[in-house]
Amino acid sequence: MFSRRFLLKALLTGATIAPIVAILPAEADAQRSQRPGDRPNRPPPRPRSERRPPPRRGHVWVPGYWEWSVRRRDYVWVPGRWIAARPGFHYRQPRWTKRNGEWMFIHGQWVR
Repeated sequence: MFSRRFLLKALLTGATIAPIVAILPAEADAQRSQRPGDRPNRPPPRPRSERRPPPRRGHVWVPGYWEWSVRRRDYVWVPGRWIAARPGFHYRQPRWTKRNGEWMFIHGQWVR
């Protein structure tokens, strides 16, 4: 059985290490994005035409989109799917936009 002192030390250690661990992946991503091939150097292809399945009650259709694959250094197709609706919100579709001469992907999101 664990003592209270041991449990308190474990909780305090976890509380001090967690913020540091949360920062490390973000820094690694920032460094990784500086290498050539990590960002697209050309616009995405035109969206594929997909057959939209029948409507589902309480769901919103998210059409397929192109996503940049760092491993392949090319666009890969992500097929469309149904996602659960959120009352009081509307879904803004994922999209590509060009900012400061670079192609940026904006993930889909719920907006009031």
